[in-house]
Amino acid sequence: MTLQPDLLHFIVTVAFSFLVGLEVKTYRIQFHSDSSKYFFGSARTLTFVGILGFLFYRIDPVHLVPYTAVLIVLSLLYTIFYWTKVQRKSQSILLFTVMLCVYALGPLTQLFPLWMPALLFVLIVFILNAKSAIHRFTLGINTYEFETLGKMVLLSAVILPLLPDRPIVPYIPLSPFKIWLAVVVVSAVSYGGYIAQRYLFPSKGYFLAGILGGIYSSTATTVVLAKKAREIGGSNLIDAAIIAATGMMYLRLVIVALFFSTAIAGALLLPFVLFALSSFLISALIYRHQSRKQTPPKGSDTNPLELGTAFLFAALFIVMIVITNYVTVHYGGIGLKLLAFIVGFTDIDPFVLSLLTGSFHVSDKTVIASIVIAAGSNNLLKALYAIWFAGLSNGYKSALAIALLGVSTIAYGLYL
Repeated sequence: MTLQPDLLHFIVTVAFSFLVGLEVKTYRIQFHSDSSKYFFGSARTLTFVGILGFLFYRIDPVHLVPYTAVLIVLSLLYTIFYWTKVQRKSQSILLFTVMLCVYALGPLTQLFPLWMPALLFVLIVFILNAKSAIHRFTLGINTYEFETLGKMVLLSAVILPLLPDRPIVPYIPLSPFKIWLAVVVVSAVSYGGYIAQRYLFPSKGYFLAGILGGIYSSTATTVVLAKKAREIGGSNLIDAAIIAATGMMYLRLVIVALFFSTAIAGALLLPFVLFALSSFLISALIYRHQSRKQTPPKGSDTNPLELGTAFLFAALFIVMIVITNYVTVHYGGIGLKLLAFIVGFTDIDPFVLSLLTGSFHVSDKTVIASIVIAAGSNNLLKALYAIWFAGLSNGYKSALAIALLGVSTIAYGLYL
């Protein structure tokens, strides 16, 4: 027997409305047990609200006159209840918003597939149960960072579509659209690692700091951890974390490449995953011999979505495109590989992106080899940083491991 669509929609609406009502009752008992006399809505009330939303939308689904009239009546009733709450020095309208969501379940089940009302139900349950977690999270949030994120979203969603998608400047074989898109992609990947490092794991240890910091910036993470190694007199745990950060660099480059060239990302996937696994294996062997627990380091407070940083990256990206184009035109693949080795001792992201997004007079195989060489020479830079900031006696283990990874990476790039 097959249920009629209207009957199925009605059953779904009633079921979700009733379950939301039960969740509201649980919320009241858990967080507002002293306000049972002044609580708007219960399992029965919200079930009836869901039924009303379904029926009055079904009566006139075009002009919505009955549906709107009932919504106005419910809002007036809540206004009276809210006035009572204000008298008791409580101004929350959370329950009213929950009621509005339940009232919308009826139309949603009729207009959209089942996943839409189901998703709304799941979100209601999640948000009601996450009150304490959200409160703790918001207390630790630096609001300035979200202001910066808002600016970046504005530039990405508003400015990016307006940029021309064709080259407009001589000697720059890339459109302004693709230049800014590259900035957005790298900033987003870095920001994801930054958020995870700073907020999702606030009590992280050294090893986790190395892994998450490698998503953000393996070079910056190496510097921070090496300084901590000098401060505490060396640690196998810190050495393991530094090496793990380098392993994450390989995976990060594959993810960035995937946004711009699936062919190049596919060619980098196997060797870079193997180098990453080698890094993690060495890191795990050293980690096993760590002797004592230590407090986690204070990571970098620099937000990778700062607009100044984004514009500086865009400028470096453009400069690197010009240099790369000049080198490939006049010196070919050999010149590009030499440039890759030199650039590895700086920030390699602009160089890698210039190779991924530009059209140069070299083959894809040469581009892949250049990215590999740049990653290897960047490891040599981090090995020098480990020695410089931690001291020879404190940082030689991580420096040696990273240097070996760097030499192996460069050798593979030259082999290509």
